[in-house]
Amino acid sequence: MTNRPVLHGIRILDFTWVLAGPYATRVLADFGAEVIKIQPLMPEAEDEFSRGYYNTWNRNKLGITLNLSKPQGVALAKRLVTISDAVVENFTPRVMANWGLDYDSLKKLKPDLIMLSLSTMGNTGPWRDYAGFGPTIQAFSGITYLTSFPGEPPLGLGTSYADHIAGLVACLALLGALEYRQRTGEGQYIDVSQVEAMASLLGDAILDYTVDGRQVEPVGNSSTEAAPHGVYRCRGDDRWCAIAVFTEDQWQGFKRALGNPPWAEARRFASLAGRLKNSEQLNRLVEDWTKEHTAEEAMALLQEQGVAAGVVQDASDLAQDQGR
Repeated sequence: MTNRPVLHGIRILDFTWVLAGPYATRVLADFGAEVIKIQPLMPEAEDEFSRGYYNTWNRNKLGITLNLSKPQGVALAKRLVTISDAVVENFTPRVMANWGLDYDSLKKLKPDLIMLSLSTMGNTGPWRDYAGFGPTIQAFSGITYLTSFPGEPPLGLGTSYADHIAGLVACLALLGALEYRQRTGEGQYIDVSQVEAMASLLGDAILDYTVDGRQVEPVGNSSTEAAPHGVYRCRGDDRWCAIAVFTEDQWQGFKRALGNPPWAEARRFASLAGRLKNSEQLNRLVEDWTKEHTAEEAMALLQEQGVAAGVVQDASDLAQDQGR
């Protein structure tokens, strides 16, 4: 038995930038890979390198600054490739080729090399050279369209969720390639599209259209499978509690948590179908109750009865979270 991390002895050359790529290689570094970060030689990068943001996504990595616009810088990068197991980059497809660092060129230097590209749209198709960041990738993938309320403009997610999803997909793909090389001795090129990584989360919506011809529309905080299901205002300034009731057992628990109010016995709420049909009225009645309680009180009362409920926490709540 050894205490060595699982990726001990694996060396990865990291040409990534911003978030998705650095996150993928950070996970690999956290599991013991030796990740060498190739840092660009540019004045505007100095401030980025000194910020906590940069250091967060590039922890546990080594670093070297190379001027890849010069032949000497490219030559040094190629020398590093010959002693590395994998190369990871998340530029548009033309960038590595312009430097002479595309997979076909690097494979000649190291035949069993693994190279992973994590561009916005992937290396094929008419949009292959389009650039993108988290919000644009989320929009391309279709998730921004669904994160809104009926009849309102798309809202988006409020954070670069796509970067984390794409980074994890890339990390898993590279781990698979390492395992394949261990069995066969062969390297390979992996083309991961950040948009496709995000679109993989919308399998139900894609199937609804391709199989049934039905366009899935935004539903806000509602669900087609649960009611009540949403975020409800509570006592206090901008305090909210999320509640989701899927089964009849949960509905009975929900009623007990509220003290079995007479309105909950109405025939229109007696079945899930009825609660879904009358969800607007149901939501108003639920919020009449939650507004009498703090978010923490509402959560505790509902959880005691087996109902999924949670405080909508902000950064202050998370920093002081008592549940950790």
